[in-house]
Amino acid sequence: MIRISSTDRVFILTGAGISAESGVPTFRGAGGLWRNHRVEEVASPHAWQRDPRLVWEFYSMRRRVAAAAKPNSGHEALARLEQSLQDRLFLCTQNVDDLHERAGSVRVVHMHGELFKSRCDRCDRAPFDDSATYEPARSDGCTPRPVPRCRCGGQIRPHVCWFGEIPYDLDKIAAGLNDCTVFIAIGTSGLVEPAASFVARVRGRARTIYVGPDEPANTFAFTDCYWGKAGELLPNAFRFD
Repeated sequence: MIRISSTDRVFILTGAGISAESGVPTFRGAGGLWRNHRVEEVASPHAWQRDPRLVWEFYSMRRRVAAAAKPNSGHEALARLEQSLQDRLFLCTQNVDDLHERAGSVRVVHMHGELFKSRCDRCDRAPFDDSATYEPARSDGCTPRPVPRCRCGGQIRPHVCWFGEIPYDLDKIAAGLNDCTVFIAIGTSGLVEPAASFVARVRGRARTIYVGPDEPANTFAFTDCYWGKAGELLPNAFRFD
């Protein structure tokens, strides 16, 4: 289906669709609501300033859901592709879960951050691994866990790119886009910038391929589209010349 030569450099962008196949909610369907809150109300700098407990409740729920999810055949196919191509594959994801890594991918660029990391909202302390949940309310009557604090006194927040913030590793991503000869988007909506514009940056000099069950907003920019779930299509998708 997708032919890759010995000289091709492949840039893959994955979106919420591939994680949704593992049971991770996208929060863009059904009005983008969580407990009657619009997602922007719990995933923005303003939300953090207004109610950090509510923000942590949302991300604690996301951590529980993501931890229970398992990589699907699409994640595993991309891990095998990385083993074949090594540094000729650039895997960039809009997802904050760790399903790519758990499937075996090693070099993953998380442009929107990582759900199982946290950082201080005040000092320059590096992001650190953190899978804890910080619940503001407990049904069993136990005292809720407070919003965690850094040693500098700042509050610990999820290491996630919120609405209104700049995505991570854009310089590295730009270099990957400049080098690629094949661009493949998987399960993306084509609506979220700057990722939605990646295909336009390489169109005309790289083959542009879309894989997913639903038509993205930027379908016109792809030379080839394969409709279906990543977990069903990707395991047998790649052919090497």
